[in-house]
Amino acid sequence: MTAKSKWYPIVGGFSSGKTSVVEILESMGYAVVPNASRVLIEANRAKGIPTEVTRRDEAAFQRLVLKKKLEDEGGIDRNRITFLDNAVPCSIPYFFLNGIDPQEALKFCEPNLYVKVFLMEQLPYKHDGVRTETEEFMRKLNGEMRKAYEALGYEVIDVPVAPTKEEVVNRVKLILSHVI
Repeated sequence: MTAKSKWYPIVGGFSSGKTSVVEILESMGYAVVPNASRVLIEANRAKGIPTEVTRRDEAAFQRLVLKKKLEDEGGIDRNRITFLDNAVPCSIPYFFLNGIDPQEALKFCEPNLYVKVFLMEQLPYKHDGVRTETEEFMRKLNGEMRKAYEALGYEVIDVPVAPTKEEVVNRVKLILSHVI
């Protein structure tokens, strides 16, 4: 399969270390796309709107996140190596687990778009004011992420857990070993 871009989604449930890895990659000069849901929630929090209000209607929120992902991906150069903190197909498991028809998200998933997908092994749950999901939801999410990307034909590479800063760097090295 030849990818239509040089994009590499870094996926997984919340509290899996995606953002830490993406931040390191960005500091190394790589193009990155931040997590759409985090961007939306933090923008509302800056306006004084609590996370609970932003996510009161979870179906509407998930549709808004998908819209943001589509906008973000629509503005990226397909010929530049870019790491995405979750990507459009990540909406499939979020829709499914929240009782929304996943076909709403699936119809926007472009075949052969990404080079490889990196699935972050789950870290222990850590509440940060942005996450509202439960630990049970978190555990289900990674399995559904794998299913969604594999069903779309993507190679999913597991990235083992890394609780320390040194081990986070090793996660980055593992990812880059599949890119460069």
